[in-house]
Order: sequence, then structure tokens, then C-alpha cells
Amino acid sequence: MNEFLKGKVKTIYFRYLSAAFGSALITSIYSVVDMAMVGQYQGPDGTATLAIVAPVWNIIYSLGLLMGIGGSVIFSTMKGKNEDIAKTDNDYFTVSVIGSVILAVVTWISLILFEQPLLQLFGAGEALLPLAQQYLLPVKVVLPLFLFNQMLAAFLRNDNSPGLATKAILAGGLFNVFGDYLFVFRFDLGIFGAGLATAIGSAISFLLMLTHFQSKHNTLFLVTPTKVLRKLKEITVIGFSTFFVDVAMGIVTIMFNRQIMKYLGTNALSVYGVIVNISTFVQCCAYSVGQAAQPILSVNFGAKQGNRIKETLKYALGTAGFFSLFLTVLSLSVPLLLVNIFMTPNQEIVEAAPAIIRNYGLSFIFLPFNIFSTYYFQALMKPKAAFLISVARGLVISGLLIFLLPLTLGADVLWFVMPITELITALFSGFLMKRYTGKLPLNPQSKKKEKNCILSSDQ
Repeated sequence: MNEFLKGKVKTIYFRYLSAAFGSALITSIYSVVDMAMVGQYQGPDGTATLAIVAPVWNIIYSLGLLMGIGGSVIFSTMKGKNEDIAKTDNDYFTVSVIGSVILAVVTWISLILFEQPLLQLFGAGEALLPLAQQYLLPVKVVLPLFLFNQMLAAFLRNDNSPGLATKAILAGGLFNVFGDYLFVFRFDLGIFGAGLATAIGSAISFLLMLTHFQSKHNTLFLVTPTKVLRKLKEITVIGFSTFFVDVAMGIVTIMFNRQIMKYLGTNALSVYGVIVNISTFVQCCAYSVGQAAQPILSVNFGAKQGNRIKETLKYALGTAGFFSLFLTVLSLSVPLLLVNIFMTPNQEIVEAAPAIIRNYGLSFIFLPFNIFSTYYFQALMKPKAAFLISVARGLVISGLLIFLLPLTLGADVLWFVMPITELITALFSGFLMKRYTGKLPLNPQSKKKEKNCILSSDQ
């Protein structure tokens, strides 16, 4: 942890950013490549089907982040306060593992027993339900691994192994890319083949991450924890906001799916399937900023190194701004190119897609900042602020607008729901960020310099 406290912030941040961005990028590739291959193989119905399945991924990943981010933030904060409390640190790691196992088993059983009603809830009709079930068949076999991968990646980044987390996810993602082509087209397995490639890719990532525990640099160990329920509650409180960012995307996707099918039909849902994948990529870019900054922020918060926190914040906001600008311009300038990546569109989709993608794409201006803000507040142990941001953005504001705007202004206004939501959230997030950053303590060295200046002036 000395590196986080004494190393050059810029160097550490960008090293962790490159690792986190690689992990986030490959994670998004799972869904992007699946939709591209399935859309090319089965047409708009395939793209629409994967829009239906998207909430499953949001739920699984969010539960992994709940335990991973919640536990690893506390893990790093405690190390920043005192490096000689490894037993307590690993209490939180062990409790995170226990929580992950419980959540994985509950999710696994729920999807196996209630697959059809869940998919229908997510918006699947008679035509799309069989396709969704084919895709999920191999995924269900290894479902817990997707959750464990998110949890382990968070702890590896906080245990000075961001590179291994990236390599593990990269290996699984690359297999998914080649496996999709092999299974979908060469073996002619269609949407089932895409699910199979995704399932095998997750297993590869999991096995590679386990090698960290054989490394001489590993400080993560399973111990016999004390006060498990209290620590599980602490982890849940800290991790809830990151959890809700992802699960809220699933909730919003479900609401969009149902409203689109009610007002606009399957072709519009196919375009929304493309948007879901673009938005997932934008969200993953934002995750990389938060995941790169979080270990540095948490350790320095524990050590009360306020100036180093502010310096980290400067680089994080700059990176989030770059992603916002680049991805918004991309969505506005080449919407049909994005559509053609994911499917062979019919004429109706070609006519409707540009306006839909451009309108929705305005939300990408604010999205990276809003997601990073939840990581920032978590790292500063401000779970209430992170909770307010994630719930307002992910459920309250967006949920109300999804149902009210079509009733009052027409169905086409649905595509402005997220730009309005992200704008309102960004204003509130910026206010809270300025407030809490202003209250950060000065570094001990800065206090000493300030005291010397006062003494000098007195003389």
C-alpha cells in the first residue's frame, strides 16, 4: 500500500486505468460480440432477443460488484489506516466470498426455476422467448462464475494485481470473440452457440484469476471471520450504489422493453438492442475510471491524504470527460454504422435508427461522470450520497420519465428519457462532489508547511 500513499499519483492512476479499461472493455465485448454475431445470423429478432436477455447480465454483474466493490473499498481503507491489521482486512475478503456464494446460489436457482416468467417480465413475447431460452441454456450451467469474476476482479485491483484481473478477463473475452464465430457460424449453432462461447469464456477468466492466490504478492486469504452479519451489512452498504448502477440499468432496460413493445414494436426494440450494447460500452468505460481511482482514493482516505485524493480526482474527471466527448460524437456521427455492426437492418430500421440513436446518445455526455461519482463517494465512505445518486438516476427519475413522457408527449419522446435523467443527476452529483471534496483533510506534510508559514509570518 506504500505505492498508493507515496508513489506518483499520475503514474499509478494511469497504470490502473489501463488495466481497468482493458477489463471493462473486454467485459462489454461479451455482450457486444454476442449481439453482433446473433444479429447477423438471425436478423432483428436475434438483436431484440439479446435486448430481452440484457437484464440477466445486469443482475448477475451487479451482485458481483455489490460484494466486490463493497468489500474491497473497506479492505483498502483499513490498509490505509494501518498496514498491520491483515487479519481484519481478510475478514472482509472472506465475508465478501461468503456473500458472493450465497447470492450466486440464489440467482442460479431462481433463473433455473423461473426462467420463462422472468423472460416474459423482461419483455419476451412468443416469438422471442424460445430464442432467449436457447441462448441462456449454456449460460445457466456456469452462472455463478460471472458473479465471482466481478467480485474477484475488484479485490485483485485492490491487492496490487490489476494486470492479472485484466489478463483474465481479456483471455475470456478473446475466447468469446473467436468462440462466437466458431459456434454461431462454423458449427451453425446460432444463438445457442453465442451463449456457449460466453459460458466458456467466463470459466477461462475465473480459472486465471484464481492463480493470484498462488502468487507471492498475494495478501488475500480466507480466514475464520468474526461478526459475519455485521461485516456483511457494512459491505452491502458500501457496495450498494455500484450494485444499483448496474441493476438499475437492468430495471430501466425492462421498462424500456415493455414500453417500446407497447408503443413502437419489434423494429424499435431491435434498435434499442443496439443502444443497450453501446450504452453498456459507455458504462464500462465509466467503470474503468471508477475502478482505477477507487483503490488510490480509498487508501489515501484511510490515511487522511486529502491532497492526493484531489489529485486523483483531477485525473479521473479528465478521463471521464474524454470518454464523454468521444462516445457522444461517435453516436451522433455514425449511427447507421453502429446498427450495421449488430444486424442486417430492414428498411424501416434504416429509416428510424439514426434519430433514435442520436437522441438517446446525448445521455453519454453526462453518463461517465455520474457513474464515476458513485465510486468517488464510496471511496470517501459516503454511502448515502452514492445511494442517492444511483437510485435517483437508475430508478426514480428515469422510471418516472419512461412512463410519463409517452403519455404526455408521445412515444418518440422515450428516446430523450436518459439524456434528461443524466443531466439532472450530473447537476446533483457535481454539487455533492464539490461539497465533500472541500471538506477533505490536508496531507500531514501540507499541514506542517502551513504551520511553518504561519510561524515565519509571525516572526
